Amino acid sequence: MLDLQRLKALHAVATYGSVGAAADAMMVTPSAISQQLAKLERETGAVLIERNGRGIRLTDAAGLLADHADRILAMVETAEADFEALRGAVVGRLSVGAFPTAARGLMPEAIRLLRERHPELELVMYEREPERLTNAVSRGEIDLVVVQDWFNQPMAVPSGLSKSILTDDQADVALPAGHPLADRDTVQFSDLAGERWISSSPGTVCHGWLMFTLRSAGVEPDIRCMADEYATQFALVAAGQGCAVVPRLGRCEVPAGVRMVAAAPQLTRRIYALWRTETARRPAVRAAVDALRHAVRQDPSRPAYGT
Repeated sequence: MLDLQRLKALHAVATYGSVGAAADAMMVTPSAISQQLAKLERETGAVLIERNGRGIRLTDAAGLLADHADRILAMVETAEADFEALRGAVVGRLSVGAFPTAARGLMPEAIRLLRERHPELELVMYEREPERLTNAVSRGEIDLVVVQDWFNQPMAVPSGLSKSILTDDQADVALPAGHPLADRDTVQFSDLAGERWISSSPGTVCHGWLMFTLRSAGVEPDIRCMADEYATQFALVAAGQGCAVVPRLGRCEVPAGVRMVAAAPQLTRRIYALWRTETARRPAVRAAVDALRHAVRQDPSRPAYGT
């Protein structure tokens, strides 16, 4: 009998094109994927992987098996969802992903509530960038994800996914305390032309959004420092190395050398949960969305959506 975990490993390699990429998507080590493939070869008596220069190539047998694995895994997921819906119990394993500030600002309270209300639920959380999370939930690698997009740069939700808006999150401009505009109530990006900027790393959603937003305001970005942690960005701003845009969700303590000034027009992003529509019958998915909404309601300053 074919082992489901080994089929998952083969399916991931077929989907992502390499052992390393498959391991990254499944959040395991490349050696774990290689071991699963070796066991599957022994189990089937067929060669599944061949060397191709520095990479690998799936054999015809592997391609055939991967096609079957795609259908088998979809059927297993549907069966699990139907069975859990029939029982009406919040049980089983639920994997949840969140982008960094939601992982800090929402997930701790949501996880606490889920474990308190549903002790038989096995919950696993991953922190990832929004685009990567969207791909992961679309492919069935994660059950539910918390992602974000900006009002001036919305993200298209792939077909087959359901969406629940959780809250809106405002971002402010972080200026050094001695900056000439630091005492203002609001600041426009055009006021900051010629300033140095601190951003997250290239390739991240926030970096791309900042570049887009500054250029839309007629300001050519002068990015001098790049750091993914907002605490690090604050430290750089306090040291006078530039300005930054920092959302309020999950914000750490603002240092004494930094002044937060509201942007005009307001900078707002929408936070929402995504899950595969076919798994919506799972009580665990519904419970997770409810817990996330509860986490939002714990902050009275944050607008909540849904009930």
